[in-house]
Amino acid sequence: MTADDLVSLRRDLHRKPEPAWREFYTTARIVDELESRLGDDLAALHVGPDAIAGDHRMAVPDDTDLTHWYERARNAGVDEDVLERLEGGYTGAVAVLERGEGPTVGLRVDIDALPRKESDDASHQPVAEGFRSEHDGAMHACGHDAHATIGIGVLERIAESDFSGTLKVFFQPAEEVVGGGKSMAESEHIRDVDALLAVHIGLDHPTGEIVAGIDGFLAVSHLEAEFTGESAHAGGHPEQGRNAVQAMATAVQNLYGIPRHNDGATRVNAGVVEGGSAANVIPDEARIVAEVRGETTELMEYMKRRTRQVLRSAAEMHDCEVSIETGAEAPSATSDGELVSIVADVAGDTAGVERVLERDELGGSEDATFLMKEVQEHGGTACYVGVGTDHPGGHHTATFDVDEASIGHGIDVLAGSIERLGRTAD
Repeated sequence: MTADDLVSLRRDLHRKPEPAWREFYTTARIVDELESRLGDDLAALHVGPDAIAGDHRMAVPDDTDLTHWYERARNAGVDEDVLERLEGGYTGAVAVLERGEGPTVGLRVDIDALPRKESDDASHQPVAEGFRSEHDGAMHACGHDAHATIGIGVLERIAESDFSGTLKVFFQPAEEVVGGGKSMAESEHIRDVDALLAVHIGLDHPTGEIVAGIDGFLAVSHLEAEFTGESAHAGGHPEQGRNAVQAMATAVQNLYGIPRHNDGATRVNAGVVEGGSAANVIPDEARIVAEVRGETTELMEYMKRRTRQVLRSAAEMHDCEVSIETGAEAPSATSDGELVSIVADVAGDTAGVERVLERDELGGSEDATFLMKEVQEHGGTACYVGVGTDHPGGHHTATFDVDEASIGHGIDVLAGSIERLGRTAD
């Protein structure tokens, strides 16, 4: 695969971004690329429900939304046989190369986009070069189009190398809602992985910089609280109402009063608050969508426990009821020193890499941690690699884009590290 091929593939994926569990076109496009480029070199290609443990999907959208994106992919002309295997939002793929005796190495790349509008400013590179998102309200604003491209490039590079062992590349759906990692970590495909690499582009590191091992993953849990009271006329009979918005407002205020913990960093955020219907009606329904995070999984659980206490107490204070549902979650994780050293060593000898950082902290959450911990708990090692890229806007912003030269850097460093793992096992 040439540099121009890589750019063309990345731009095609950028044009057709799909949010979590709607990656129908993206998965089908990945499958087509793998089959056309690798063919019989692939020992196996697991697609959709064969790639994930479907019972462990989290934050899956409703059927109407899934159908809309499914039909959109069909209209784009993807392979019907592949598309049918993805029906119901069972997206993603696992590609397997077998190259004789040696370790089983995994590479995890995520493939979903964000539900946000992309900039239409003429100075925005995808606009200037004609590959801006064709899906209004969806955008590859975090570089997952580049990640998928890197995954395909690494497979092709390893197929042409003298690597000894097995390589599995996990094209994971639904990272942006921390909803897909667990489904791949619970699949049979991760069980025999001896060493796992995960990758992210950017993260405020410039083109030419590699972070060999990223740590500082905050464990995260999403919660949704529905407050129920009783409506009444706000002017005529306010005493007959039980104000759900009052309960919600009390909860929001008190969530931010949860004590911090001396064991490490904790976070809470009420990201969605809504309720009520009119100025003269005591509202009987209100809703909060919130998240909590912790420097460790234990600290996240502490925040989740205290959050539930706050929500229940606020409802009781205002004579309302509250139902609380836990949504998607992801644990914390740490990159293993053994792999960090290999990646750093390889990166130091890679053309185009100008600076290598051994470690840095993410300061956010990532569901690659599910796969990392699964491998580590079964005696293997795992490492999360950062590939620097110049991006004009921050991650998740309307002007985010990647320096496409960094795609080649990522392939070179990851493929080189995988080859080194095969030789180290000898």
